Amino acid sequence: MKCAPFDYVRASSVEETVKVLADAGGDGKILAGGQSLVPVLALRMARPTVLVDVNRIPGLAAIRPGADPGGAVDVGALVRHNRLVEQASHPLLAEAARWIGHAAIRTRGTLGGSIAHADPSAELPAVAVATGATATVAGPAGMRTVAAEDLFTGALTTVLDDDEMITGVRFPVPARWGFAEFARRHGDFALVTAVVAEIGGAVRIVLGGVGPVPRRVTDAERVIADGGPARSAAAAAAEEIDPTADLHGSAPFRRAIAAEMVRRALAQAGFEQETA
Repeated sequence: MKCAPFDYVRASSVEETVKVLADAGGDGKILAGGQSLVPVLALRMARPTVLVDVNRIPGLAAIRPGADPGGAVDVGALVRHNRLVEQASHPLLAEAARWIGHAAIRTRGTLGGSIAHADPSAELPAVAVATGATATVAGPAGMRTVAAEDLFTGALTTVLDDDEMITGVRFPVPARWGFAEFARRHGDFALVTAVVAEIGGAVRIVLGGVGPVPRRVTDAERVIADGGPARSAAAAAAEEIDPTADLHGSAPFRRAIAAEMVRRALAQAGFEQETA
C-alpha cells in the first residue's frame, strides 16, 4: 500500500518543528528514523497532512554522560539504537538496545521515536521507567520535563500534546541492573521484558509486554527490599500482573514467562546469590 498524500517539512530547529506541528492543528507527525511511523503510514492507520523531518536539527544526536560517577546520562532524541549499543556510559541502555529488532532497524531507529511511540513491547520505555528517567519535552509554551512513569498513558499513547516533541531523555545510571526478554524469535517484538535497576539504594522492577504501559511490580520490589529470595520476588511479580491473552499466548503463559524473566533479571543484577 501507499501512504496518503502529505506535505514534507525539513526542520532546522526544535522551534520550527513545534511551530509546524502547532500550525498543523493535530494533523502533523515527526519523522526521525521512521521505523514505526512509515509502516503505519503505508497501512493508512494514520493520515497526517504534514511530516516534519527532524533529522537535520543540531544537538539532538549527542550522548552526554553526567559529571558525577553513577549519576545520569543525557541521551538526545536522535541518538540511533546502534549508538546506544556501542556506548559504555549506561550499560543497561546498551544491553536493552541490543534486543531491539534487527541491525537495519537499530541503524535507523531513534531513542526519541521509541519513547514517543510508546509500544507496550518496546525495550526503551521499560528501561526509562525502571531507571526513573525524565524526558525533556518542547512545545509552544517552552520546555518541560516529564517523568517516565507519567509519560506513558496507554498502548501507543503518551501525555505529549500534538504540538510537542521529545528532545532528549535523562537516564540515571543504576548501581546494578538486570535485563531479560522473551520473544518467539530473535528480533521479534518481546512477549515479556523484565528490567531491574538499583537507583539510589532502591531496587525497581519493571515488566514490559504484560499491559498497555511498562509496569512497576512493587510487590516484587518489596520482597527484595525485605531481603527475600529472588524466586519469591519473581513469583510476586507474576501474581501482581493481569496480562491479556492474545494470539501469542494465554494469560497464564505470559504470567509464567514474566516470573522467569524477573528471576533472570534479578540474577543478572546479583540478587540471586545474595537472597537465595
